[in-house]
Amino acid sequence: QVQLVESGGGLVQPGGSLRLSCTASGYSLYYDAIGWFRQAPGKEREGVVSISSSGRRTFYEDSVKGRFTISRDDAKNTVYLQMNSLKPEDTAVYYCAADSRGMGGLTRGLFDYWGQGTQVTVSS
Repeated sequence: QVQLVESGGGLVQPGGSLRLSCTASGYSLYYDAIGWFRQAPGKEREGVVSISSSGRRTFYEDSVKGRFTISRDDAKNTVYLQMNSLKPEDTAVYYCAADSRGMGGLTRGLFDYWGQGTQVTVSS
């Protein structure tokens, strides 16, 4: 059973920053693409950003372009989501997911394994 674990969520004021981390114990993320999804109350889970296994391809949802950055550190078996200029509408539970094909994208069906999520709240 692959277990992805997210961390780094919390409460931040509008305009602030957070960095989320996604890692896995007992499983190497090296060959997987990793995506970040979010789900706000009453809304469907949506793809935010993903990175291919090689790190050469990234995909960003339009509303986060220029504000969010995804990166991976394969030596640490960790993928990061740096979120800057946060807005109240970014408030959601953020999930990381692994795509064993290594390609990535923003479609839920592409991803095989999911974490439990971490809450991000942007509020003054």
